[in-house]
Amino acid sequence: MKKIGFLSFGHWSDTPYSRARTAADVLTQSIELAVAAEELGADGAYFRVHHFARQLGSPFPLLAAVGARTSRIEIGTAVIDMRYENPLYMAEDAGAADLIAGGRLQLGISRGSPEQVVDGWRYFGYAPEDGSDDAEMARERARVFLEVLRGQGFAEPSPRPMFPNPPGLLRIEPYSEGLRERIWWGAASDATAQWAAELGMNLQTSTLKWDESGEPLHVQQRKQIEAFHAKWAEMGWDREPRTSVSRSIFALVTDEDRAYFGHDRSDSDQIGMIDEKTRAIFGRSYADEPDRLIETLREDEAIAAADTLLLTIPNQLGVEYNAHVIESILTHVAPALGWR
Repeated sequence: MKKIGFLSFGHWSDTPYSRARTAADVLTQSIELAVAAEELGADGAYFRVHHFARQLGSPFPLLAAVGARTSRIEIGTAVIDMRYENPLYMAEDAGAADLIAGGRLQLGISRGSPEQVVDGWRYFGYAPEDGSDDAEMARERARVFLEVLRGQGFAEPSPRPMFPNPPGLLRIEPYSEGLRERIWWGAASDATAQWAAELGMNLQTSTLKWDESGEPLHVQQRKQIEAFHAKWAEMGWDREPRTSVSRSIFALVTDEDRAYFGHDRSDSDQIGMIDEKTRAIFGRSYADEPDRLIETLREDEAIAAADTLLLTIPNQLGVEYNAHVIESILTHVAPALGWR
């Protein structure tokens, strides 16, 4: 069995083809799609976080709203850019959203991806310490966030509090039991995947990765997942970790599917430069008739290695069509591959 969810980038644009033309459209449609996905039997509703873009930027109101409207489906992010976050305030928001959802949050966090603006986190009032950089700033905030989620008191209480305090040092409230074990790190390299294992985080790997060997993306990601599991075992954690991969997968079962995605049948990954020093490999999209799609997906080593698959969806095509995309995978593809 494999958990299957969707991942929405939450785009909106005022263009003729878009059914999500405003931020309000994206937010309300995201909630409705999560409800529909739960009814279809999907396992997760995940959302990408991007700042300074016409995409979802503030995840916790949305996660809380989805949690209030659903009862079973996992609710998560992939990923929250920790360069922009106050980890203590984030712990309060995460705790509240998780309690509303009944303990269903699966939060993906990371250093983030290339930005819309130069050093956007500086506009939020943050900057790396002397001798550090933005990547280390993100990792340090992740460490603080994880520590706070343990629920241990650390703040000295006032001798004259407004309200009576429990004994001892105080912790961030509201506290949600178990959330610490449902934090994921979005890793673009083997080294950061191993670092995530050292800290006891689950692993998310996306549709791109730093090209560290020249091998196909799915092979590099399978090796990344294996390196993560090896480091996890070395650390001696007392629970089984989770791993996810994201893929763009479309089963062509209607004329509408073929019109949208029938031309997108590239069988190779793409190479690009994230910046002047970082070479990345980008995964192909999978779009084909169900029988051929099944055979192609059997060869994806990273999907086979992960316990969770996130289907990246074209959210601007609307709730009804994206529910169809999800249902097509669950019905026509997943059973033949042993995912259901």
